[in-house]
Amino acid sequence: MYQAAQQAQIRSNLHAIDSAEPVINGGELPGVAELIAKQLQPNVIAIDQDGYYPRQFLQDLGALGGYAGVVAPAFGGNGFGLTHTVQVMSEVSKTCLSTGFAIWCQTACLRYLQMSDNENLKNRFLPELVDGRLLGGTGLSNTLKFKCGIERSLLKARRVSGGYEINGNLPWVSNLGAGHVFVTGCPVENDGRLLFFLVETQRTGFRLVDGAHFAAMEGTGTLACQFRDYFVNDQHVLAQPETSESYLAKIKPGMILAQMGMGLGLVRSCIDLIESANKSSALTNQYLDDQADELAGELAIAERETYRLTRLLDDDPAADVIADVLKVRLAGSELSLRASQSALLHQGAKGFLTHSAAQRKVREAYFVAIVTPAIKQLRRELANLKSAEICALSSS
Repeated sequence: MYQAAQQAQIRSNLHAIDSAEPVINGGELPGVAELIAKQLQPNVIAIDQDGYYPRQFLQDLGALGGYAGVVAPAFGGNGFGLTHTVQVMSEVSKTCLSTGFAIWCQTACLRYLQMSDNENLKNRFLPELVDGRLLGGTGLSNTLKFKCGIERSLLKARRVSGGYEINGNLPWVSNLGAGHVFVTGCPVENDGRLLFFLVETQRTGFRLVDGAHFAAMEGTGTLACQFRDYFVNDQHVLAQPETSESYLAKIKPGMILAQMGMGLGLVRSCIDLIESANKSSALTNQYLDDQADELAGELAIAERETYRLTRLLDDDPAADVIADVLKVRLAGSELSLRASQSALLHQGAKGFLTHSAAQRKVREAYFVAIVTPAIKQLRRELANLKSAEICALSSS
């Protein structure tokens, strides 16, 4: 349980990013509510407890246009931008965060391709990914941690004629299966700079392996990846080493910010659980921390800031907003933890049953807090940015 000082700091973090910006509409998605009710809601427990991967739902959501926000109309997108993506993800995450995470993986993969200068790669893969005929993931967790000095790189690239050979293992990459694709990156031998590339899971030299089993998020198609002299031809490269720094600067803020779709949807569903419990137990529940009205107010702040930043990044993917993105993403994790704990306590014993939504929300909230970038990484990066700012001021 959080101590009072920790809770005060969490509230301070969220209110420090308050904004007068309104929530902006990224475009309605006709049919999504019906799709959730018909295909997702009946399978939530199977997804959570049995590891059922909702492939048909994800494909049908793509057919409805659920992934189209991050893709230009020339490649089958709708041009509504990250705002649309976050709103769709939030709506799905209210019902099932595992599926919301799979949507984040799919749209992150799409955005990596969209941000690349490789027009042939975009023409070949974006149309099928955007409408759900092809499913894709993102394998940049280790890449980002390596870049920040947190982990060693688990993959190595060696330059060969016509492309690169990749060797190594990634312990878990999500939204994967036979015939899927995903994007990852690693340093090039004798160069040190990063290479970003698209992986096709059916190609020679690559193998998917069942990995660890988790307390939540089992139905996310999360598998281990083995590379054994896997050949990446230059046509499958999203960013060569000489352009990888600028490419990373374009994709990183949006990648992190889009994860707010999970947190916003989760917090909203927790507020609904609290309000439901209070219909019969308000007399005793009034003594609990984090009541529905308070959480709703802080959720509104997080939504406004999220959509302010999505608009800025849609206008300029390289906009200097990384500090604000890290702050709101941190606030989203902290608010998810508070809201889910409050929902479980408000529900009481009913919330502790095996099939209850409340205990699932708690486990999902911990995922929001530990998925890359985790709370500790977010705080580390913010501290580093602050130190750099102080050093710059001192030397001026």
